[in-house]
Amino acid sequence: MPGQIEDYALIGDLQTAALVGRDGSMDWLCLPRFDSAACFAALLGDEDNGQWRVAPASGGTCTDRAYRGDTLVLDTFWETGTGTVKVTDFMPQRDRAPDVVRIIEGVSGSVEMRSEIRLRFDYGNIVPWMRRTNGHRIAIAGPDSVWLRSEPPVPTYGKDFATFAEFTVSAGERVAVVLTWHPSHEPQPRRIDPFAALESSVEDWEKWSARCSYDGPWRDAVMRSLITLKALTYAPSGGIVAAASTSLPEEIGGVRNWDYRFCWLRDSTLTLNALVSSGYLDEAAAWRDWLLRAVAGDPADLQIMYGLTGERRLTEFEVPWLPGYEASFPVRIGNAAVEQLQLDIYGEVLDSLFLSRERGLPQEEHSWNLQRALMDFLETQWREPDEGLWEVRGPRRHFVHSKVMAWVAADRAVRTLEQSPELGGDVDRWRAMRDTVHREVCRHGYDADRNTFTQSYGSTELDAATLLIPQVGFLPPSDPRVVGTVDAVRRELDHGGFVRRYTPDHVDGLPGDEGAFLACSFWLADALCATGRTKEARDLFEELLSLRNDVGLLAEEWDPAARRQLGNFPQAFSHVGLVNTALALSRSDRTP
Repeated sequence: MPGQIEDYALIGDLQTAALVGRDGSMDWLCLPRFDSAACFAALLGDEDNGQWRVAPASGGTCTDRAYRGDTLVLDTFWETGTGTVKVTDFMPQRDRAPDVVRIIEGVSGSVEMRSEIRLRFDYGNIVPWMRRTNGHRIAIAGPDSVWLRSEPPVPTYGKDFATFAEFTVSAGERVAVVLTWHPSHEPQPRRIDPFAALESSVEDWEKWSARCSYDGPWRDAVMRSLITLKALTYAPSGGIVAAASTSLPEEIGGVRNWDYRFCWLRDSTLTLNALVSSGYLDEAAAWRDWLLRAVAGDPADLQIMYGLTGERRLTEFEVPWLPGYEASFPVRIGNAAVEQLQLDIYGEVLDSLFLSRERGLPQEEHSWNLQRALMDFLETQWREPDEGLWEVRGPRRHFVHSKVMAWVAADRAVRTLEQSPELGGDVDRWRAMRDTVHREVCRHGYDADRNTFTQSYGSTELDAATLLIPQVGFLPPSDPRVVGTVDAVRRELDHGGFVRRYTPDHVDGLPGDEGAFLACSFWLADALCATGRTKEARDLFEELLSLRNDVGLLAEEWDPAARRQLGNFPQAFSHVGLVNTALALSRSDRTP
């Protein structure tokens, strides 16, 4: 059975990723892309849904594990009664075919090892046909083939639709097992040298990590978060997936299980800020270029999310043969929220492109024409209700955050023309829109009796997204309405010292509950810092850092009662929040 969400570590090759547990079991792997069907899906079921365990024959969880320096190469150690062994897991950045490499190395004494692999294509549904050829075991079903070999060769045998290898490693000995995916209609894939691939993978990651410009007190945490964001990037397009998984629950046993293997526009500005402020201009430019390609077309057709290369059809369906993580059902593939109206995304796009221009990223000639078209559409639509930032599956409302982001869109358009009037556009009309939106939000989205902005017009509910009001410049941090909102959200959306997104039983049309939302908790730390409560912000940030697992990773949410992570994993939004809060606190420390 799968472990807790925080028991997993991530490896990847910048096109897909795998999750490896503390027991040496690889329980999730989609090939060849993040959004492909999983060939190991035990994470959402059990071993019969596909897994690959490499561990001492005696079993048990590891003694220790860690990423090798500032890389995505994972070293896992077991100390047994007969010796100590290390398993190194990684995926080299691919030339063509994706490879998963597991190197077993004797550290001391001798240890009996066991490799047990159950390949199940199509999210654990299809048992492939296995055969031997040219020193490989080959699993084939339909379009998929997986080639499995070891260096030096070790004997394997099949049993119960699984492939086993049992061998002993002594101090100084190494055995590498390589899994390679390949289209089944093509010839044998190129063989890699697993030991040379290890050296080049470490070198590649160390070279990339050395570009980080952040050198503050939380460098290790920031660096691990940046590596995670890089690992969640689909290198061919520059798109960044929200998470490597689907259907990890926001409530154990509940129905709030969603597919996050896509790219959300709502993440764009915060992600750009994290990348640019940490010295990763190339990655920021690639993400910006992905954004421009994805949103190109009729502004009325703008979606809240897209596929890895900008695909628009992300049809949601359920997978009935998977019981779900700890019986959290249904398991969903695709995401129906793609069909929602979320007006905040226009502000996200305009803000991202404004930020990229302000930070000196090379500009595309057509970018401003696209922004003008988005503004023309938003001018006619911003007064409409929508589903809001959190993709609620209840009725449309006039969400305050959506209106604030409409203000952001107009503000960024105005500021762009003020800086570069030669671009052209009706700056007076956009100023008027900006002022109108501002007056309306302050009139209808603010509760004067409680001194707080609310979730939607006429509602008494709160929304953690209102913490972004000072960050986007809608009001200054010193404004009493901002201070009141920060205090109200902190008080009324508190969940074990952290922050909920909102009160779920009142707005989102779904049964059950959810945990504290980690990105929102980082936003609270940002807002506390901005309003001058730096010590409180730092204390909250340190508490949030303590929630990371043993290799520095965060899921989407935290359950304060059970003290465990919830939701899809690892979550880009959480790691973006970590980086941005560390940057904000470091800046405040330097401010006289």
